[in-house]
Amino acid sequence: MRLDVHAMNDIVATQCCSMQAETNLDSQVKHDLDVLAAVERGEAISQLALSKRVGIAVGLVNAIMKRAVRKGYIKVTTAPAKRYAYYLTPRGFSQKCQLVAEYLHDSLGFFRIARREYTQLFERLKAMPSARVALVGGGELAEIALMSAEEAGVPLVGIVAPKGAMPVRFGHAVSRRLSDLGPVDFAVVTAMSDPQDVYDKLVKELGPSRVLVPPMLHVLPAAQA
Repeated sequence: MRLDVHAMNDIVATQCCSMQAETNLDSQVKHDLDVLAAVERGEAISQLALSKRVGIAVGLVNAIMKRAVRKGYIKVTTAPAKRYAYYLTPRGFSQKCQLVAEYLHDSLGFFRIARREYTQLFERLKAMPSARVALVGGGELAEIALMSAEEAGVPLVGIVAPKGAMPVRFGHAVSRRLSDLGPVDFAVVTAMSDPQDVYDKLVKELGPSRVLVPPMLHVLPAAQA
């Protein structure tokens, strides 16, 4: 059973539009998310560097950092040359995961961004036509990824959705565990709820080179973890 791409576009676009109707892009959520993600990666240890990294004013970075420290999301320690080192706390990591989901739902560009990034991801897999590829995570992202895979001509062996999975979704088998699908060469993350945890578990099972995740999910790669 082949996926009707035009029908899927209408279905998902309708879902996204109804979910996002009359909703403006929440810049504050995005700024908070970008700062927490940069701190998590250890890419900058000064507020000026953070400002350049996430593209916002130093004053706004300062306000976000103060609030994050006050709420226990970030820990600050003294670094050489009268600078400070920032570390994401376990509570901050949890907050970052929540912000990822909130930003994706609130962003008016959700559908457009997801379509672009999953299309780019599946274009990379076209060079391996015999590879067995599975989606891990249900919901809107899985439906968008299904469209991108179909357009790229990349066949899927199924979908993994641990919580309340349907037996079949859009012509594809839905399982609770990756192992239920048989041998899998690549797993594509389509989970909006705690994508970092999903990614980390897949890396342990398949290895980092066989787990693909779009940038929009703000997942910390295994090499940096």
